[in-house]
Amino acid sequence: EVQLVESGGGLVQTGGSLRLSCAASGLFFDDYAIGWFRQAPGKKREGVSCISTGQGTVFYADSVKDRFTISSTRRGRMVELKMNNLKPDDTAVYFCAARLFSRRRTISDVCSGAGSEFDSWGRGTQVSVST
Repeated sequence: EVQLVESGGGLVQTGGSLRLSCAASGLFFDDYAIGWFRQAPGKKREGVSCISTGQGTVFYADSVKDRFTISSTRRGRMVELKMNNLKPDDTAVYFCAARLFSRRRTISDVCSGAGSEFDSWGRGTQVSVST
């Protein structure tokens, strides 16, 4: 069973930076899609960024491209999301999620959307960006 624990959320001003970390355990196979989803009050959950731990391919939502960077170390056992130039619209609870990754799919296929294909989830960490 894959278990995920997030850390690193907090409150920052517009333009500030945060780094989210996801510690993963129970990864027994070669390739997982691990990523970050977020949900703001009154809004649907959305995919922010994902990485395939075996191939290293990445996905970013259009809203975070050129501001957020995802990275994976220790064969996926630590996945980090570096968030720069944060905006009030980035305010949300951020969840780490994981699933086995099939090379017949693209990382964009599995990460875009609400993450319904992911079967392991962390408890979430709050990110708040003030004006």
